[in-house]
Amino acid sequence: MTANLSRRAFLATGGATALALATSPPALAAADAEVDALPYGPLGPPDANGLRLPEGFESRVLAIADRPVEGTRHPWHLFPDGGATFPLDDGGWVYVSNSEHPSAGVGGVGALRFDGDGEVVDAYPILTGTRNNCAGGPTPWGTWLSCEEHDGGRVWECTVEAKGQGKVRPALGTFNHEAVAVHHEQGALYLTEDKPDGRLYRFAPDRWPSLESGRLAVARVADDTVDWLAVPDASAKDAPTRAQVPESTPFNGGEGIWFADDVVYFTTKGDGRVWRLEPGADRLSVLYQPDGDEPVLDGVDNVTVSPAGEVFVCEDHSGEQDLVVVGADGAAGRVLRMTGQPGSELAGVALAPAGDRLYVSSQRGGPKGIGITYEIRGPFRRPKERSASTTAPGAGPATTAAEALGRARGAAGTGGDGDGGGGLGALPVVGGVGALLVAAGAATWRLRTRAGADAGGDQTR
Repeated sequence: MTANLSRRAFLATGGATALALATSPPALAAADAEVDALPYGPLGPPDANGLRLPEGFESRVLAIADRPVEGTRHPWHLFPDGGATFPLDDGGWVYVSNSEHPSAGVGGVGALRFDGDGEVVDAYPILTGTRNNCAGGPTPWGTWLSCEEHDGGRVWECTVEAKGQGKVRPALGTFNHEAVAVHHEQGALYLTEDKPDGRLYRFAPDRWPSLESGRLAVARVADDTVDWLAVPDASAKDAPTRAQVPESTPFNGGEGIWFADDVVYFTTKGDGRVWRLEPGADRLSVLYQPDGDEPVLDGVDNVTVSPAGEVFVCEDHSGEQDLVVVGADGAAGRVLRMTGQPGSELAGVALAPAGDRLYVSSQRGGPKGIGITYEIRGPFRRPKERSASTTAPGAGPATTAAEALGRARGAAGTGGDGDGGGGLGALPVVGGVGALLVAAGAATWRLRTRAGADAGGDQTR
């Protein structure tokens, strides 16, 4: 979300917002579930870091903006925003985090590298010289898509394992990008636009999984059904993409978006909704919408989905921000409250590969009010039966998660389209239920393609 713009301030902006509300999608069926379900139990008093957590959970500070990350010489970026985690072959993982700095050339993406014990062993930039990098999304081939949130904003594809610069992907459109989610089975990407009359987009690559070219389409919603209309000019040279197809449907301030278990979840801040899109049926519904004067979830923003299917939503509003879990029935409950940091927002929520750690940032917290990133450890829920097996497209019999991961990396090691050697194309992404399918399906897709290799990584660190 744009820094310093709370949901309440957004709603107070008047004309443009009123117009968007009048023309936005109908409030499709949503669960009436405003009671705080407290999915992990009551929140305790603020800890040493000012975070209120359930019993059994603890926090630590990983990085403070404009200070070197402990044990490294890399200063953490200002205004940390959207993020994700990526597992590594050595048992460690990488957490990436956008910098939503509003000045031209000052934004970008930073990364924290962890060893198998969860200790930070390195920190480095994977994108520099951009502006207002808000949210984004991970790819199944192990790269990070960083979205610029301004009218001329574009999407940058970045490698994550080592210092690099990333490459711009103009085919994904020029507009006020917020976030992107990759539907690995469908071979499509879904993108949100942070405008009062923003749109929901779908991008279909010409040659999966390369993002160098493809077709951008915009959603039109009728009742609970979505169809997709071609955007004539993705570069927005003569007109904004959201204005090129008048019959398309506006969404009131698109925010975070995430793909998990054949569902695309996304949020809209102007009406406080969490949406549920089923791409296979092109069916749209509202999973959550606020009700009453003091809703459990207020000021929706970044989102991720746990392996147990819980939707974690960050808040951005003028009060004390919460991290809220929304269940499959739409019931919402707080799992974290940030205290003593007025004017900030929660952002960059992501779970570690093992599902026992969660990363989140206070975008304008810390001593100078320019950002702080935390790790939360605790008994996060795991899938009950999901770890037993999963079947990959074309992979034959049911495959365990470990076998799927081995197949994915084995296929990548063969060189795919002739690009031999190691690299990031092999890395599966973690953060949602779909991670198991990502790993299993990678063997079929031969993920070690130019899409990952061309992302501009510098392996010479």
